[in-house]
Amino acid sequence: MMTEVDLQALRRGDEAAFLNLVNSYHSVLVRLARAYSPNREVAEESVQETWIAVLRGLDGFEGRSALRTWICHILVRIARRRSMAETRSMPFSSFGAEDDSSPAVDPDRFQRSGPYLGHWVNPPPDWATVPENALLSQEVQDVVAEAIAELPRNQRLVITLRDIEGWSNAEVCDLLEIEDGNQRILLHRARSRVRSALERYFAPGVVAIKK
Repeated sequence: MMTEVDLQALRRGDEAAFLNLVNSYHSVLVRLARAYSPNREVAEESVQETWIAVLRGLDGFEGRSALRTWICHILVRIARRRSMAETRSMPFSSFGAEDDSSPAVDPDRFQRSGPYLGHWVNPPPDWATVPENALLSQEVQDVVAEAIAELPRNQRLVITLRDIEGWSNAEVCDLLEIEDGNQRILLHRARSRVRSALERYFAPGVVAIKK
């Protein structure tokens, strides 16, 4: 947590304080920038521009929000601007639906009629039956990372901030300028799609092949 003493050190141009700030927040800035950028190189450029803007703007930081949130606001503005510039230079064929309204879970997995309308036909697996070392393996982490990378942008941003960075509902809504209800829907859809990727990975036969 950044203290007033740390903030004053930053404003004095203390190099150690700035390096500590970069080490604390650089990774989350890169993850946020990647959600707006066509590749990592452009994302890194957005992050570098953000740090320059932070240095120039520290004297004007009034502390109305957390320093982390303030820095991320700067990043999002810069990344959005760069994204718009990149988009103008992209061929029309490269465009697709960024955020869709498709169901988070396949409707065929629910009962469509009868006394159990809306109940599961194929319920989600019980993760408690999966060995802990399997859940924590690098391969599973890669499955999760790939699933998140394939999400529509806003879903990817919300699940990254909530589940990877540990931000609160309010912080995410403030940064992305969305309503709480919208944030919850995006998070639900993102988690459902990541869960589906894990279900496919742990499906009988698939796991046997991967062992």
